[in-house]
Amino acid sequence: MGVRIIALVLGGVMLAGCSSGDGKSERAAAPAAPEGTAQESRQQTGALAAELIQGMSVKEKVGQLFMPTVGDAESGKQIAKKYKVGGFIYFPQNLASPQAAAKLSNALQGASRVPLLLGVDEETGLVTRAKFATDFPGAMALAATGDVGLARSAAAATGAELRAAGVNLNFAPVADVNVNPDNPVIGVRSFGADPALAGRMVTASVEGYRASGVAAVAKHFPGHGDTNVDSHTGLPVIKSSRKEWQEVHAPPFQAAVSAGVDAIMTGHLVVPALDSSRKPATMSEPILTGLLRGELGFQGVIVTDSLSMAGAEVPGGAPEAAVRAVLAGADLLLMPPDLPAAHAKVLKAVESGRIPAARLDDAVTRILRLKEARGLFTDDGADPETAAQAVSAANRQTAQQVATSAVTVVGNRNAALPLKGPVYIEGPEQARVAAALRKEGLRTSGEQKAKTHIVLVTSASSATRDRLKGLADGRRKVVYVALASPYALRYGGPAHASVATYSASAASLRGLAQVLTGKTPPKGRLPVSLPGGAPLGTGVTDPL
Repeated sequence: MGVRIIALVLGGVMLAGCSSGDGKSERAAAPAAPEGTAQESRQQTGALAAELIQGMSVKEKVGQLFMPTVGDAESGKQIAKKYKVGGFIYFPQNLASPQAAAKLSNALQGASRVPLLLGVDEETGLVTRAKFATDFPGAMALAATGDVGLARSAAAATGAELRAAGVNLNFAPVADVNVNPDNPVIGVRSFGADPALAGRMVTASVEGYRASGVAAVAKHFPGHGDTNVDSHTGLPVIKSSRKEWQEVHAPPFQAAVSAGVDAIMTGHLVVPALDSSRKPATMSEPILTGLLRGELGFQGVIVTDSLSMAGAEVPGGAPEAAVRAVLAGADLLLMPPDLPAAHAKVLKAVESGRIPAARLDDAVTRILRLKEARGLFTDDGADPETAAQAVSAANRQTAQQVATSAVTVVGNRNAALPLKGPVYIEGPEQARVAAALRKEGLRTSGEQKAKTHIVLVTSASSATRDRLKGLADGRRKVVYVALASPYALRYGGPAHASVATYSASAASLRGLAQVLTGKTPPKGRLPVSLPGGAPLGTGVTDPL
């Protein structure tokens, strides 16, 4: 099938989009120009974005503010053409394979006059959407390694896999400092409780994503790490003082800003110390414009968390929430539950003067500059035939290095480690852990009378402590392993050895087996403090 050429002029700048029969699209900003020309200079300074906005109608500008979900290519193309949206967010149904994602990305880009931001929540670890991507442990595992080089490499690898599939924006890294052990929504998604360590890891992650050509999004400003309410289902109220915020929660976001992060996502949460009106941060001008823009100096794109979440509910519904977010300083509106209604509401607010024209232009300019900075105006599309090649053995090796280096031995009494078989194992993932141990040459037993008893947990309570105490009363040695949140280790006092992996991925279980058998010395250190137990930084790092 022949190639279809689409050309248009916005503000005197030509954009060309080429789409062929396989859905692949090509896009260029103006005719090709030699290096060092005025065209290159405009791209570097953001002048191209300024030229583009001059030729846009108000309706087109309003469309750029929205980033809805997408079903299939046909429905997505209709949305792109009708509402001129700024981009789409992908979910697992859009990411069945690298090839399928690449074809979808090309089809959507080919239907849009302005390049689209195609984003995803690929934090790795607990939150992952692209099932084809390398299974890296999440942020807290990276923090346990203390290795910023690994954090940078992990982000670069994930970014490269996404970019090959046409995804150009990742809603990561999480910059929240998790200081609440009972946080129901952040936990191991965070780099931990140390603001300085989190800041270093956020910086490295931003650098890694940038190296891969993917825009990074630090989240959830002003910080979701000290809450016991999930903003998906309610509106958290964070009681931190302003001083606490400045010392604990702000540093990773400041690090992201200093690293040149492309975008920062708002949190649907109330922080009275930062805005006495008790507005959710997403709709708070003092927080978004005053703190994020003013005090932290952020000049990139402010994107809301999903407007479908309970924490974003306001009188007047989600369309009104969209208007309030723009007025507060947000530029990109994520996942409106009713795109037509939200678009109409924002358009009406602009036309009536409720949203000043200058505020709209400011938001759209930032979005266009982001697209320009990530090279979307000169991107020739993803290649479905080679997209899967980005998911490489080298990336899996890096994931294994992260997983093994993260394994944290919090205590080792009575030389419970390294293990000497046979061992009895109970708890979730028992079969997988047993298989990993056997692969390292350790015998496992079906008899509870085995001299070493391993207890695996993904969550725990005081009942877990009682169980461990009963086991440890005998002559056996008890090894307690937290396969998810390390906070479960707070119940591990009676055990002879306590270990955290931060993940139950295949790589994490292999790393666990290597450490438990003494094949690899433990390297991880706790990136959080355990209530009534081990402090931040605890970890046995001598050979077992």
